[in-house]
Amino acid sequence: MNTKRAPSLIAALAVTALLTACGTPEPARPVVVQGAMDVETRGLAGAIEHPVEETIGGWTFWRGTIDGYPVVISKTLKGMANAAAATALVAERFHPAAIINQGTAGGHTPELHVFDIVLGTESVNLGSFKTGYRPRGGGSHYEEWSPLDLMRGEGSAGQDPAARTMRRYAGDDGLLSAARTVRDRYRTGHVVDGVIGSSDVWNSEIDRIARFHDQYGTTAEEMETASAAQIAGLFHIPFLGIRVVSNNITNGDTYDAKVGEACQAYVREVVKAYIRKVKR
Repeated sequence: MNTKRAPSLIAALAVTALLTACGTPEPARPVVVQGAMDVETRGLAGAIEHPVEETIGGWTFWRGTIDGYPVVISKTLKGMANAAAATALVAERFHPAAIINQGTAGGHTPELHVFDIVLGTESVNLGSFKTGYRPRGGGSHYEEWSPLDLMRGEGSAGQDPAARTMRRYAGDDGLLSAARTVRDRYRTGHVVDGVIGSSDVWNSEIDRIARFHDQYGTTAEEMETASAAQIAGLFHIPFLGIRVVSNNITNGDTYDAKVGEACQAYVREVVKAYIRKVKR
């Protein structure tokens, strides 16, 4: 080899390698939108561009784009376990930039009406409690129950006094900001900040609902958000729960099946706003 040309050749090879590496940009990570049922996902799945349906186990995903940016619509199925499993699957398979869990909920305050939407500044698990001791025949008294933080420590949560707290999963600031910037586009109801309570229990006892609201600040309840938030947090994925009120036992508002459609239309605007932030 001509030793005089060696430095120039090495430099040229280095530049070529750098240009090759820079010429293959990493693909954009998708925004994932979750819903438990057809009435919470059908509109979004039909609105994405170039949809491709994929089934993993019992869970269905639609991959496509909104405004040219990758989006995945995830049908989680109902309940805490299904939502947690679907979130773990989407985290491992699609490596999302953010997750929005949306759908219907029951109201916990009389001020909240059907078609109003709650942005989950926090979500809490309303199914994780330790009951007080009562002997046979002593009945059950929910006011004695203590919340359990199952994410605290390795020992028995029931024996650890430090675990007797309600863990709160905060909504991501960037997603909340995007949701707030488009709230004026939603004219079917009000869009408010609030706390979403989740469990596999459908609560219809007014006093128990009042306790949840008074002690833990819940605005609405459903069956998925807190479990999805928990798993998203373990994967360090930005997360937000968005819930539309479908009924409210505290003020007598009855169920309206059209709320799911309205919520999906609003969530689509939230996704578009978030995509604009990501692109900038």
